[in-house]
Amino acid sequence: MNWETVEGKWTEMRGKVRETWAKLTDSDLEDIGGKKDRLIGRLQQRYGYKKEEASREADRLIDKV
Repeated sequence: MNWETVEGKWTEMRGKVRETWAKLTDSDLEDIGGKKDRLIGRLQQRYGYKKEEASREADRLIDKV
């Protein structure tokens, strides 16, 4: 799956994202809206990931779906 598809199916993806990163709030998920750069930013804030690590983890999640 690519990020354009994720953006279109964000409502369906939210549960999987929340399952993977429980520290993300409902407000975070609404703000992210399926945008990779926003997800990366929130992962950096909530989990202390470096940008490359957050990007890799985000890509890993959508590859599994």
